[in-house]
Amino acid sequence: MPSLFRLIAPKPRPTRDTLSVLLPDGRNVDITRVRDPRARRLRLSVDERGARLSLPLRASLVSGDRFVAEHSDWLARQIDHFAMDAVPRLVRGETAALPLRGEQVPLRWAEGRYARLSEDEHGLIFALPARGGDAAMRRTLRDFYEAQGRADLGRWLPKYVPGLPRSPSRVTFKVMSSQWGSLSPDGVMVLDLALVLGQPAAFEYVLVHELCHLIHADHSRAFWREVGARFPAWRDQRGYFHAEGRRLKAGLRGLLSA
Repeated sequence: MPSLFRLIAPKPRPTRDTLSVLLPDGRNVDITRVRDPRARRLRLSVDERGARLSLPLRASLVSGDRFVAEHSDWLARQIDHFAMDAVPRLVRGETAALPLRGEQVPLRWAEGRYARLSEDEHGLIFALPARGGDAAMRRTLRDFYEAQGRADLGRWLPKYVPGLPRSPSRVTFKVMSSQWGSLSPDGVMVLDLALVLGQPAAFEYVLVHELCHLIHADHSRAFWREVGARFPAWRDQRGYFHAEGRRLKAGLRGLLSA
């Protein structure tokens, strides 16, 4: 039986600090060092936000430093990779294109009474009040992407829902860190907003994937047969996510972040 102390004691939370590392080429880089109670092993990762070292609670700082030193060549290559693939930012009057459905759509800037992002035959128009702030600008972009995603759903859902035991109870868009979609037991479907940035076929595949969970909640062979019957090219789209998924997620975060 667990002790009373274990029942009432608060669970430890991750703690963070910064570790400065000298790379083999002479560069100094800062690594976010995270002491994470959920971590089971030392893990070094790099993404558009920078480098991160995760340590289990019982791992010593010395072991973490040694781990980084052993992987310093890999760390340098990963940092260079992300430096070459720069994350786009939304800058008023400067950003000249926005990602949408696998393309870079030309963007023009204008002044308006309220923040509005619209589309015409020449591309996109971003109208903002003279004193409009960055937060309103990013909120407008997020609303635009969600409206585009819902327009895509409106075209695809009528094709797939009739063959299902029921419809999703609700569909929402979120900025997801790793997943592309999920389906809760009560039928609420959550889709990653970054899907709107990628090629439409990949977005459609994720939708079909989640809809098939209304038939099979697992990833059994029976589940994949349902996916294949509705979307035969699903393997191609899964390959697309392996190649482009990280870039899509990073692009969305870059556009929507301060």
